[in-house]
Amino acid sequence: MSQETVSKTDIVPPDENSGHKRSYTIPCSTGFRNQVLALAEARGVNAADLARSVILMLPESMIAAAVDPGDPKASDRETVTLKSGPDKGKPWRRKPRLQVRLPDGYDPVLLRKALGLALALDSGALRMVLEPSHHPTRAVEHAQLTAELTRLRAAVQVLAGDRLPNAVRTKDEAHFVLGFPPNSRPGAAEIKARYRQLATIHHPDSDTGDTARMALLNQAMSFMRAYDKN
Repeated sequence: MSQETVSKTDIVPPDENSGHKRSYTIPCSTGFRNQVLALAEARGVNAADLARSVILMLPESMIAAAVDPGDPKASDRETVTLKSGPDKGKPWRRKPRLQVRLPDGYDPVLLRKALGLALALDSGALRMVLEPSHHPTRAVEHAQLTAELTRLRAAVQVLAGDRLPNAVRTKDEAHFVLGFPPNSRPGAAEIKARYRQLATIHHPDSDTGDTARMALLNQAMSFMRAYDKN
């Protein structure tokens, strides 16, 4: 497992209001695209949200220095049907791709690297440690920590997705709260591990605590324990 150290003063989020949003086409391998879409679905977000979360948490220089997942190989192509033009209705083989909608001004390669970092952070292959690069005054340090915590909470909310609008009533709803994709069949050990992982994030005593999400997590675990007994 590798570790990246980030200076708190180096993290400067982009100005989301500085320009109009545009659609980016990111060529990538079929496997990489499927992994990104699976992670987004598991978190209840889209690929653009994953890229945005990484950009909020890491300085652009670090993202640019990350390993590029790369373009697809020449043999890696998908077939689509043309919807317009003189060849409308004909099949066309093209590079696999991801479409993300973000503010103007990003490099598609940088976005691909950001999505690669999102996969690495989710799998545990990469972890981030925030450290100060100098010794600021208490007032400055407090302001920096407050801003950092605000960004971290925002990133957690994006990755966590929408809350369940009601109490947990079904197995599928329990799986949704625990972050498992639809139609998945996690075992008891996997469910317990996921609960412990999410509880460290959403417990009210943590910096990213969320009482409502923690209550749903507890409901989901109680439901699954009762379900297993039956």
